[in-house]
Amino acid sequence: MNDRQYIHDYLAEIKNLLARHKLVEDLVHRQDMPRHDLVENLVHKQNRVELQRLLEHLGSPPIARILEALPPEDRQIVWQLIRDDRKEEILRDIDDSIRAELLVEVKHRSRSIMIRVFDLHEGRLRQIPIETREDLAGVKPIWIDLVMPEDEQLAWAREIFGVELPNPNELTDLETSARFYVEENGEVHLHSDFLLDRKDESRNVAVAFILNKNTLFSVRNKELPVFRLQRLRARAEAGYVSEAKDVLLDLYAAEVEYSANALEDVYAELEQVGRQVFRSHMTDDEAGKILAAIAEEEDLNGRIRRNVLDTRRALSFLMRGKFLSELQHNDVREILRDIESLDGHTAFLFNKINFQMDAIVGFINVNQNKDIKRLTVISVIFMPLNLLAGIGGMSEFTMMTQGIPWPIAYFGFTMGLITIGWATFSGLRFFEKRKIKNNQTASRKVL
Repeated sequence: MNDRQYIHDYLAEIKNLLARHKLVEDLVHRQDMPRHDLVENLVHKQNRVELQRLLEHLGSPPIARILEALPPEDRQIVWQLIRDDRKEEILRDIDDSIRAELLVEVKHRSRSIMIRVFDLHEGRLRQIPIETREDLAGVKPIWIDLVMPEDEQLAWAREIFGVELPNPNELTDLETSARFYVEENGEVHLHSDFLLDRKDESRNVAVAFILNKNTLFSVRNKELPVFRLQRLRARAEAGYVSEAKDVLLDLYAAEVEYSANALEDVYAELEQVGRQVFRSHMTDDEAGKILAAIAEEEDLNGRIRRNVLDTRRALSFLMRGKFLSELQHNDVREILRDIESLDGHTAFLFNKINFQMDAIVGFINVNQNKDIKRLTVISVIFMPLNLLAGIGGMSEFTMMTQGIPWPIAYFGFTMGLITIGWATFSGLRFFEKRKIKNNQTASRKVL
């Protein structure tokens, strides 16, 4: 009885939190409040923290009973707040039908991340949640974005929209002639590379675009910052896009902007490297690290140059094919002008990178010359000593020192070797200083 009362009390408190969450959410949506998204997020976080705190104090059997007592919608909210390491244990205690529902919902949630469907609502992009084929068939989208889609989702697009979408893993290594073409049914196909630049990863990701009637399909195997930026802008600004081709052009424009930001990062990195390059002294280990950093920036600069070249080809294809309106032609010309400015920056960066690499190699050569110089000085000093030591080891030396005790003879011979070695070293230092002084005098005369 006590256990039932214990679960009942927690269930009532959880229902109260869920009801409060829905109430505030409805109020925010009904009122035209400025920055209502921020308010909504704060409310979500506050309720989520309180719910998680309650769930942490409960064992697996009580949570299972609470989930069974909640309506399906509330059950999913609570289930998502449970730590992953506890879910398997809770699933063992829960009713079979509820367990199946939770497992199916997890699959649907992962699927909704792979396929994003957008339509136009009051001049803005609006994302429509898609979990089943019926959901997709009941909408009129202008943009369908698929990230590493399953075969089932590709089949949905083929059956509902009559478009054959490619497998994202087969988009690489396409020849230029196979990247931009028009099907007999009027479908426009474009395969372009988009930049992915992160601290731990920098590479080009192939993206397939298909313009089918009034819908744009995009297929890729990796989430990209450019697509996230486009979604945020189109949702926030009314009139930002009006049709599928606007979405495509804005994605290319965002890619050029993203490449420009990446070039700014290359500039900053090379400036930091330059301050290390032009120091008075640099060890070989430091030079090796700087060379590795410069090589990374050179690789990124090459990827950006390749990306903007690919974007230029795609935009030229759209212009030649007469797919665009006059206003869209103007947008394309603006994008092409931005690409031309990036070409100059990438060429300048290549020259800067080559200069810094030459400077680093020069430092390494200087360090090697210093090492060779030290070895040469040592060789010159010991060359006469080796000659005298060879003479001292001959039988004639013992004949010359006959009558002199051998400790005194060899002590004198050793002191003679030291004196000659010091004299040779002093002579080398004298001529080196004299050479430096003459060079300085000549430099002052030139100035």
